[in-house]
Amino acid sequence: MREVAKDVFCVGGTDVNWVLVREGSDLTLIDGGWRGDLPAVERSIRALGRRPEDIRAILLTHAHLDHLGALNHFHDRYGTPVYMDPAEVPHARDGRLEQATPLDVARRAWRPAVLAWSARIIRAGALRHTSVPHARPFPADGPLDLPGRPVPVTCHGHTSGHSAYHLPAAGAVATGDALVTGHPLTRRHGPQLLPGFFAHSPDEALAALDVLDGLDADLVLPGHGLPWRGSLAEAVATARERAAGT
Repeated sequence: MREVAKDVFCVGGTDVNWVLVREGSDLTLIDGGWRGDLPAVERSIRALGRRPEDIRAILLTHAHLDHLGALNHFHDRYGTPVYMDPAEVPHARDGRLEQATPLDVARRAWRPAVLAWSARIIRAGALRHTSVPHARPFPADGPLDLPGRPVPVTCHGHTSGHSAYHLPAAGAVATGDALVTGHPLTRRHGPQLLPGFFAHSPDEALAALDVLDGLDADLVLPGHGLPWRGSLAEAVATARERAAGT
């Protein structure tokens, strides 16, 4: 876990990240790792001297298994509300997730990196069906009344309801999988899109970079890879160039 800006923490799980935003004794959690990452999510909260009950809400970037892991546990045990883009709510509730299938992964299993990654995520819960029947759309437009005053940013494409979260006071944006800086299945480091087979609509995922380009932020907190500091416009330009070169 690293404090990447005042009261903003980026935490790594099983090849995936979540973000904690602190305001006094309260926290906002953005994403929840794999199901197998749940103990690590709770440890990251306690490492800040807080309790899981101090999470005021969980904000989901998108309904993929590697981001859903903690959501049901927190709701069932602590009553934590879970919010997301209205377009993502139906997928989360019924568990029909817009994500890569085991066959998509199997077609690439000849690569050693794919086999190693597959083994890790299977241990973390990649083959377990998950739905979030209590998923809710955002309670308001604009900044949310939660620690960090996160602002949902519509960037559909990776899924049809994918959101990023702008943290204006920190000059940061939690980009989920709309813009990442690394992944075990790529050899690149730095701003990039995930391989196309991960996206529900690769063309829309590329177009969603236009939305991120306009944000006032110089810190990218990606769903995969290390935090990246620099002009967000520069990060988006790099991702576009790399996408064009694939």
